[in-house]
Amino acid sequence: MVKRKKANTQMKLKLIVSIFCCLFAKGVLAQQKDWVQYVNTLQGTNSKHELTRGNTYPTTALPFGMHTWTPQTGRNGDGWKYQYFKDKIRGFQQAHQCSSWTRDYAVFSLMPMVDELEVNEDKRETKFSHQDEIAKPNYYKVKFENDITTEISPSERGAHLRFSYPKGKRSFLILDGYTRLSGIQIYPKENKITGWVNNGEGFKKGWKSYFVVQFDQPVKAFGTWENKGNTISKDSVYAEGLGKGAFVQFEPGTKVQVKTASSYISLQQAELNLKRELGSDKALEDTRAKAAAVWNKSLGKIEVEGGSRADMETFYSCFFRASLFSRKFYEINEAGKPCYFSPYDGKVHEGYMFTDTGFWDTFRAQFPLNTLVQPEMHGRYMQAMLDAYTQCGWLPSWSFPSEAGSMIGNHAISLFADAWAKGIRTFDPEKALAAYYHEAMNKGPWGPANGRDGVTAYNQLGYVPYPKYREATAKTLEYAYDDYCAYALAKMIGDKHYMKVFEKPMFNYRNVYDPATRFMRGKNAAGEWSPNFDPTEWGGPFTEGNAWHWQWSVFHDTKGLINLMGGNKNFVSKLDSVFSEPNKVNVGSYGGMIHEMTEMVMANMGQYAHGNQPIQHMVYLYNYASQPWKAQFHAREVMHKLYDATENGYPGDEDQGQTSSWYVLSALGFYSVTPGSGEYVLGSPVFKKTTINLENGKKFIIEAPANDVRHVYIKSASLNGKNYTKNYLNHSDLLKGGVLKLEMSVKYSLNRGILEEDKPFSISK
Repeated sequence: MVKRKKANTQMKLKLIVSIFCCLFAKGVLAQQKDWVQYVNTLQGTNSKHELTRGNTYPTTALPFGMHTWTPQTGRNGDGWKYQYFKDKIRGFQQAHQCSSWTRDYAVFSLMPMVDELEVNEDKRETKFSHQDEIAKPNYYKVKFENDITTEISPSERGAHLRFSYPKGKRSFLILDGYTRLSGIQIYPKENKITGWVNNGEGFKKGWKSYFVVQFDQPVKAFGTWENKGNTISKDSVYAEGLGKGAFVQFEPGTKVQVKTASSYISLQQAELNLKRELGSDKALEDTRAKAAAVWNKSLGKIEVEGGSRADMETFYSCFFRASLFSRKFYEINEAGKPCYFSPYDGKVHEGYMFTDTGFWDTFRAQFPLNTLVQPEMHGRYMQAMLDAYTQCGWLPSWSFPSEAGSMIGNHAISLFADAWAKGIRTFDPEKALAAYYHEAMNKGPWGPANGRDGVTAYNQLGYVPYPKYREATAKTLEYAYDDYCAYALAKMIGDKHYMKVFEKPMFNYRNVYDPATRFMRGKNAAGEWSPNFDPTEWGGPFTEGNAWHWQWSVFHDTKGLINLMGGNKNFVSKLDSVFSEPNKVNVGSYGGMIHEMTEMVMANMGQYAHGNQPIQHMVYLYNYASQPWKAQFHAREVMHKLYDATENGYPGDEDQGQTSSWYVLSALGFYSVTPGSGEYVLGSPVFKKTTINLENGKKFIIEAPANDVRHVYIKSASLNGKNYTKNYLNHSDLLKGGVLKLEMSVKYSLNRGILEEDKPFSISK
């Protein structure tokens, strides 16, 4: 009897402890916020040449990871890796691509097959349905119609995959070496394949990306093949040349886990990357959970509350996409130190390197967002740019992974000036200025943005003449802004020499403004305006836009632009006209409709073309002309109308995180009109409460308790309890932490933020 009583007491005690543990575990789990649940990596994937809804692919990766992974619906070498409207997948590939308009590098793919071995990429492609697809940052899963299931979870330099084959079916896995050169070595007894690829733009002759692929199931048969004629060599363990690949066969109906990692340094480093990043993960679920934790920490740097589920999904899907570029290009060596193979000089160096972005897109918002939420990484990036300059003689402008020189402008200096203005001082500013001076006074060998296209004429005339140089007016405008950034950096460090050098040319935007038409225009070397002017005509003196779009590209001197245009009334009237003008298109020098034109017409917001970068800051310019409520209205209108988390989620090319970063910053309630000034210009936040968890341990909170789809206007504001009338925030104020409280209204306020001291930065007074 006593024993039974004692046993009952112990059982009750165990039950109480068990209940307590369950409740405690639930409490802990409740505290772990799952931001990953809101991300849809299929956002923007329903794209094609004629109309892009983002030009994205369902990226499975860690934040800024060196490699990403994606299902592949397009042919090898096709820029459109994955298009939502297609219903067949032909491989799962390691990827790096910035844009569908550029070919990829360092690519290989894996494709599971059943029944018969089929290496031909067109014949092996297999049907699937989006109903059988999960697309999250930390986990991708798809089940084919033939019952093969593929799962992927990422590490920084590799991935953990699992292929589940249907019972009783012969089970193959094909490794495709993609385009151009590759090498393969199969180790059947070790259930392993190693190799290298050299197959894309920007990856020069002889340079290799090494990879290792490890299986957890025995290999029963194997061989190599080549993808030019799709010939197979059974039992072959080695192949090297054009389009070489491998295949392995497992037991019928098996479930095989595959760990893979790559290195630009060596095969030994690839093995080390695999061991370090995936070695302790016994099952794919381990990698998936670790990746979720990394993403939740990264996405949790900005916590939003008080919006709809759709708003949350759009925000975190955009924040995810904004957290992929620029990509890490460094690895951790055996001693635990960062090192990298330089895509610029082909040597291995100690330190950090980043790549895969075009500054013409990303200087505007993607990098300014990083200064706020990724300052440590951004500081490393600044030094990496100077290292790139040392290694190749030029600052990066479009790195993929080496310098391509695409687009226009010399925007590395924008990153340097913005970092210094925001207290990120990890680099030598004198060296940065000297590097920029070299950039601004010379033309490099690679593309228009490598050095300065039209440099001699620009320095002599104060503008780039058209039609002698393509996109000349756009180049003039962006050169003037870049020269401002050099001036600003020089001023911050007290360098009077470079201040004097760039003080005059930062006003060169004035030289391409025509007061008769009140537009920026093309001008020839004799000072004559281009004839037959039509502000809706695309191309010619402009880059991927027209005069309506490029009118506003005076980032550093909006006040000066207002003065040129005859004052606030004329300026605001012109801003208003962007939205009220018919959305007609004159195709101009393009000779036909390009996707940016189609996207502007579809947006149905007049001549406002948010799908491309030149005009994305425009809605915030009302703050400079005493009508801030219009900035609030239009910012919310653009977010509401042109963004969502679906496959059609973007109004045009996403462009390496820029279009996403525009949304992230705008949803916070501000935007970086003038990188280099240290200011953010106010708009209208999407959420009732936003918490920015800063790397310095402090929190900056934006509270807008009345906020909803109708309450878009700021009636009043307070910063840390004090009335706040300014239409901008200083980065330094954000870093201190605190609370910006906004009283939101359905009616706009005609009195708040209209004084001169409330207006954001302009170089002119």
